[in-house]
Amino acid sequence: MSRPKIRIRKGDQVRVIAGKHKGAEGEVLTVFRDSSRILVKNVNVIKKAQRPTQDNPRGGFLEQEAPIHLSNVQLLDPQSGELTRVGFEVDDAGNKYRVARKSGARLDE
Repeated sequence: MSRPKIRIRKGDQVRVIAGKHKGAEGEVLTVFRDSSRILVKNVNVIKKAQRPTQDNPRGGFLEQEAPIHLSNVQLLDPQSGELTRVGFEVDDAGNKYRVARKSGARLDE
């Protein structure tokens, strides 16, 4: 069984297109390749109970982002800000790079 092709990378701007947080936009913080999930800044924020420790003797609740599935997000075009798909092109020197399908803009610069 092969790994799925992940076309979204850390630092990309994405919009949630399905689920509870539909319409929210943010930057990709982490990509979990093995489970096809990503962390998006300020999207799917959960409250996690924190036990008291020496550093934090009161404990309490910690707010943090939870991963969402890759199929629920789509990349934003860097030129127009619209949703776009990701394609790949190879230049004359043989370097492969990602491009936005809608505008043709390079994403890896």
